[in-house]
Amino acid sequence: MRPALGLLYCLISCLGPAAALAQADVLETIKRNPAEAKAMCRQFRTAKSKNKNFDPYSRKTTRQVVKDRKISMGDAEILITYVVGMHCPDVH
Repeated sequence: MRPALGLLYCLISCLGPAAALAQADVLETIKRNPAEAKAMCRQFRTAKSKNKNFDPYSRKTTRQVVKDRKISMGDAEILITYVVGMHCPDVH
């Protein structure tokens, strides 16, 4: 779990202050509503049960999160990293 948080910190640091603020909004939203994170985990587990090669970090999964949540690719990557790291590390 700690490596995921380290990666999250590095991504936010590298993207600059404006991007960090947008990503902070995405993270704050999911932190305030853990039911959303659990729902994402259920989706990931369902996908994993149907396809043993499912990868929550794949471009296909990231694009689906972008489409579903109407967020940027960077925000989706941060969100997936946080959700998997904190709520469902078993899906990776």
